[in-house]
Amino acid sequence: MKMKHCWLTVLVATPALAWAQSSLTLYGIADAGVRHTSGMGAANAPSPASATSLASGVNTTSRFGLRGREDLGGGLYALFNMETGLNIDTGTPANASKFFDRASLVGLGGAWGQVTAGRQTNLLADAISTVDPLGMRFAAFNPNIVTTALSNHGLGIEYGTSGASSGSYRLDNALKYTGRFGPLTARAMYSWGENAGSTSAQSSAGAGLAYAAGDLAVSGAYQSFQSASGLTLQAATLGAAYQLGSVRLALNTGRQAGETSASAETVQRVHSAGATWSATASLDLTAALYRLGRQRTGLQDDGYTRAILFAEYKFSRRTRLYAELDRTHWHQHYQGAANKDRAMGVTAGLLHSF
Repeated sequence: MKMKHCWLTVLVATPALAWAQSSLTLYGIADAGVRHTSGMGAANAPSPASATSLASGVNTTSRFGLRGREDLGGGLYALFNMETGLNIDTGTPANASKFFDRASLVGLGGAWGQVTAGRQTNLLADAISTVDPLGMRFAAFNPNIVTTALSNHGLGIEYGTSGASSGSYRLDNALKYTGRFGPLTARAMYSWGENAGSTSAQSSAGAGLAYAAGDLAVSGAYQSFQSASGLTLQAATLGAAYQLGSVRLALNTGRQAGETSASAETVQRVHSAGATWSATASLDLTAALYRLGRQRTGLQDDGYTRAILFAEYKFSRRTRLYAELDRTHWHQHYQGAANKDRAMGVTAGLLHSF
């Protein structure tokens, strides 16, 4: 019996030892908040009524993931990452059709840079991550994430291999290179459409460049996407951030032009600016302003202006309490004739990471 218990201990411990050598990390974020809106529904779409809901991922998108890295010697390493989005309010996956919807990749890296293959974020998302005025918060509502980085372009066409007609924030079958050379970071990406008889259908290609030194960061990217029928979506972004004492200033501009038919095109532009003040070691206060303009062939130009105030209190490195207030002003009936031209929202929530 003692020998049996000894072997059981070894069998149980062996995977743990192997994981430790390979640096396997189990991680996640649980973010839930109570949100009340007027002029918007629970999903933040324009609405003539008010709504109160329990929202998931207002501060940072709730998720669960695994990542690992192994030192192969000579400065070479292997890595992988698998990550899925979660709806904390309902306990369901954020994407019903893809379990690892946020990341599913493997790669190699070294002094020359890093190459990853699989499902991963586009270069627009990578570029805005350091210069978004809101710090990439409120993903479903942040115009830089929604429109500039194409999380929800609203064109009703699948551009690239996103797996959805609503957005192209992440792409399947993608090969990405990231190289860091002093203060410069260079990125390049290509995604195969894998359509029979066509090498360009649903393919995507892009490049990005970022600079970070001292208190200044500048980041930009360009990426093009093809639909299965040959329609093109082209998008670009450029932004900067500067740390001025306890205040971080950020601004960004983004543009996308998508062909919606052989004779029609939609162009959307997002301009943003904001500041984050670290009032204390535990308290951050952020103010951000976004302006979206939309032009569509044969239709009236429209858009909206959105202001967001965000307060975050850090109980610890892993646990944060936050509050948010937002106001949206729709222009030229962007919201639809039956809805109000102004909307407001307020949220209070808790985030815990592990």
